[in-house]
Amino acid sequence: MIKFTKMHGLGNDYVYIDCTKSEVVDNVTHLAQFVSNRHFGIGSDGLILICTSKKCDFKMRMFNQDGSEAQMCGNGIRCVGKFVYDKGLTSKTEITIETLAGVKKLKLQVEDEKVVKVEVDMGEPILEASKIPVIADVSPVTNLKLQAEEKEFIFTCVSMGNPHAITIVENVKDFDVKKYGSILEFDSHFPEKANIEFVKIINENTIEMRVWERGSGETFACGTGACAVVVACHLNGLTKNEVTVKLLGGDLKIKWNKQNNHIYMIGSAVTVFEGELYI
Repeated sequence: MIKFTKMHGLGNDYVYIDCTKSEVVDNVTHLAQFVSNRHFGIGSDGLILICTSKKCDFKMRMFNQDGSEAQMCGNGIRCVGKFVYDKGLTSKTEITIETLAGVKKLKLQVEDEKVVKVEVDMGEPILEASKIPVIADVSPVTNLKLQAEEKEFIFTCVSMGNPHAITIVENVKDFDVKKYGSILEFDSHFPEKANIEFVKIINENTIEMRVWERGSGETFACGTGACAVVVACHLNGLTKNEVTVKLLGGDLKIKWNKQNNHIYMIGSAVTVFEGELYI
């Protein structure tokens, strides 16, 4: 029997398991695939394990729907912050989380003894092609032309610990994200596949985006993607460095602090329900 908590950040939903007292999960790949299934499992965009850490307050491991382990999840890490505070695993409102994308610092906004919003220091954006990684001749990568079916796209590529490719479209609401995202994710220019963001510029402080996440498909929100999009849009002179990003699941506030080159993300974290798994 495994206890779990279903949580979401702007509709980007994951199943969370507390592994701080014992490593209760054996075959993580199979478990991630099972819990993510929206017909035969719990239903989620993936699985997140909350573990102990030797260098931080906690460690986060994140798995996609297909069972692959990812480096980082912006919406997921906000929910980790809520989980550890609401469950009494910490009383601190400023905590550090170890991830495969490095150490992330969280500030928890508490109301009535529960976390409602979390600010995450997402660290510095990675713009060097080989480190994103993307196969390109120049860095930063702001003019990568890729073909998918009958359409050509121009991408800017950014890593926030995981690879993102951002392109501008005229009408994001009616755009066929599944058709083109499912092709572009596996483009040969992306050695580790890529998250694909389709973006519409509303004004210099507001953008709208939809995201095709590698290993999961289209999701309601992507925190690392929102950060990468703001970096890409600012690099191309389309927005300022502080932007509201409108996603299917709601809004994120993203700021690229030019003084320390760090990206800051503020958004909600919500507990949906809890239960027990017998598998």
